[in-house]
Amino acid sequence: MNKLMTAADMVAELEDGMTVGIGGWGPRRKPMALVREILRSDLKDLTIVAYGGADVGMLCAANKVKKVVFAFVSLDFIPLEPYFRIARQSGAIEVMEIDEGMMLLGLRAAAWGLPFIPTEVGLGTDIVTKNPDIQVIDSPYDDKEWVAMPALPLDVALIHADRADARGVCQIAGPDHYMDDWFARAATKTFVSCDELVETGYFHDPAQARLVHWERSATTGVIPIAGGAHPTSCAPLYGFDVPHFKAYAASAREEGGIQGYFEQYLGASEEDYQQKVGGLDAIRAIELPTY
Repeated sequence: MNKLMTAADMVAELEDGMTVGIGGWGPRRKPMALVREILRSDLKDLTIVAYGGADVGMLCAANKVKKVVFAFVSLDFIPLEPYFRIARQSGAIEVMEIDEGMMLLGLRAAAWGLPFIPTEVGLGTDIVTKNPDIQVIDSPYDDKEWVAMPALPLDVALIHADRADARGVCQIAGPDHYMDDWFARAATKTFVSCDELVETGYFHDPAQARLVHWERSATTGVIPIAGGAHPTSCAPLYGFDVPHFKAYAASAREEGGIQGYFEQYLGASEEDYQQKVGGLDAIRAIELPTY
């Protein structure tokens, strides 16, 4: 099966009001080229499910978002994502704020076809009192209470991978694949951008096959976009772009705001964007973060 497509093809499969899960983690391995294609579109009223970063902030600032389901929205070294903060503090979006582990359970429940998964996480906290969709239930076996974390079914998942083949086998070679495998399984359709398109024989090597984290049947479309995670990282290929993130965060305090940022960087295509940030060589030259 040939699942190759373009970012424009992907956007054509999306509709207003969809629930879109975005893989990655804060400023790490976000499918930013796919997010930018949504920013160039007329899509609106989306529900975003994410361990969020600038992906969430940009979509909120562009008025694409109705609701965000999140465990955090952060740029890491810049703790509060500036445009998400504006959207939330102004009441421009609906929110469902949950624990990181609860989000994982919600994705797993959706992937397994369950209405919820019981957990102790959240008991005695405002996660329960501030989220009317999350219920506390009695155990049928003893006198304990459990939080019933509801399933988080996704219409679409967007993920960025290091490598993929045309059949939808996707590889994440970095030190952490985060929850991307569960985003893929929880979604009706999963679109994956990748830094490199490889032949299927590449995965015949067991060392490469071990870095495949979900079934190719869960992948709907493969979109080759080298550098497509910028300004987030795609370890071990490139790190996250600290100066770019600082300029992005600063734009929230400037008169032009997000429109000024978009006018400077977004462009009419991903090729335009990458030229504006110095080109693919500059992206690949970004050092990996050291902790």
